[in-house]
Order: sequence, then structure tokens, then C-alpha cells
Amino acid sequence: MRIFVTGASGWIGSAVVPELLAAGHEVVGLARTDQSARRLEEAGASVQRGDLDDPDGLAKAAADTDGVIHLAFQHEVAFGGNFAAAAAADRRAVEAMGAALADSDRPFVLASGVLGLTAGRTATENDGLVPDDEIRANPAGRRSATALLALSLRGVGVRSSVLRLPPTVHGDGDNGFIASLVGIARTRGAAGYVGDGTNRWPAVHRSDAARLARLAVESAPAGSVLHAVADQGVPFRQIAEVMGRQLGVPAVSVATADAAQQFDFLGRFVALDSPASADVTRELLGWEPGGPSLLEDLEGDHYYR
Repeated sequence: MRIFVTGASGWIGSAVVPELLAAGHEVVGLARTDQSARRLEEAGASVQRGDLDDPDGLAKAAADTDGVIHLAFQHEVAFGGNFAAAAAADRRAVEAMGAALADSDRPFVLASGVLGLTAGRTATENDGLVPDDEIRANPAGRRSATALLALSLRGVGVRSSVLRLPPTVHGDGDNGFIASLVGIARTRGAAGYVGDGTNRWPAVHRSDAARLARLAVESAPAGSVLHAVADQGVPFRQIAEVMGRQLGVPAVSVATADAAQQFDFLGRFVALDSPASADVTRELLGWEPGGPSLLEDLEGDHYYR
């Protein structure tokens, strides 16, 4: 297959590209910059220059390939305070690429998230499938609404699926949530957790997420929801304790009211209790994670260099 990958030079995309190439697929990667284009070419992929603000270009690229894995999202815009604009750009991109694939039975895989799907209970692939006022009202919900749009593409002849990723896709080179938490702990001189730290975060190693993305574009049935979850829910206190031990700083409880001060922009996330399972995904696609767990990965040195 000739597969168009947005976000191809990003943290997850840079693992998806070689995963696809090793399986015999041809990859066309979206690149915003010369540096990203060079990385894709060095990896063995073709390059499509552009970004998410060019829906016409995205549609043309999608039409010229056998399927799409859409990983890109304007994270810098979202975390810069304008999540609504980032979510709107993402929706326009999905609409454009979905229209280009209509009536073709070609695959469209959209990356979304599991964080916040449920509160205090384990989320399954069957959660978050009905739009409601809460989904429309919060930032994460806007991405969920776009995921529902992607799933609806099965009604116009697209083999669409949604790949929900946990907040922690970890591994050597990670510069996301976990790396940020390590940096905060180093700066503050303490690895914090909120309250008693029993709230749970799901996680997956990057290599396992990449393999599931390949399986999805190859064979996920139309309308599938997939969970790239290996660790169903790691208590946040355990995460902090490993970080603290590796950094030589104490693991300390932080009051909910002080979370924003302790964790900066991550303050609204670190207290969430958001476990998720992948039982349906494993049975549907035969996906079995083989990478290290989050706590095993945190015991290595690459997060502390």
C-alpha cells in the first residue's frame, strides 16, 4: 500500500514510518519544514510538503494514496492557549481527507486520545461514542467530536478507524508529558503527585503504538475504535516515586489547589484518574504489546540525561 502519514516526523510518526516501510508499504509523509522533509527522506519515505492549514493539499495527497494515517495535531497552538483553533484545523483536515477517500473503501486512521473519556472507571473502546454536551464543552471533547466524525466516514465508503492513544506514549527520545514531568521534578527538587496519588494513567511504548497504527491501516474494520494501551492504569504516585528515586529527590504529595503551581501547564492533567483497557483491540487485531512498561522505561537512564 501507498500510505499518506500526517505527523510523520513527530514522536509517534517517526516510529510509524519505519514500521510501515519494514512491512513493505510505501510511505508519503507530510512535512512542514525542510528539517522534517530531510528526516523523512533519510528514513526512506517520500515527502508531501504542507501542513494542517492546507486542507486542499491534504485532500490531494490522500486521493493519490491507498490510505491515510492522520497523526498530526497542532500541539504548539493548543498548548499555547488556543485549543479551539487547533481542534478546528484538525476537523477541517479530517473533512478534507475523508471527502477525498469517499466511495473507495480505502482506510483512514485518525489518532485521538483516551484521557478523560471516563472518570474513575476503566474506559473501553465502546466509551465516548455518543456526543453529549460535556464532549462539546471541553477541549479534549472537541477532539472526541472529530473522532466521531472520522468514524462516520464509514457511511460514505471509507474504512475509517480511530486510534486512541494514552497521554503517555513513552520511550527513548520522548519529549512529551513524562519528559516534562521529569523536568519539573528536577527544577522543583521534588517529584510530585496529587493527593494520595492513586489516580491512574494509561500508557504504551512508542514501538507498540506504531505497530498498532500499521495493523489499523492494514486491516481494521470500518468504524473500529482501537486503544493503544499497554499499561491499563499506572498509579501516579508510583510514577513520581520512580522519578524521584532516579533524580535523587523526594516524591511528595501536592494538594489539588496547588497542582497548577507545582506542575505548570500539566496541572489540569496530573490528577485525572483515567484508566483504559485494550481488550477489544487485542482480540480484533491480534495486537500484543511487547515493549517495556512505563515504570520499566522510567527505570532506565534516557529520561534523566
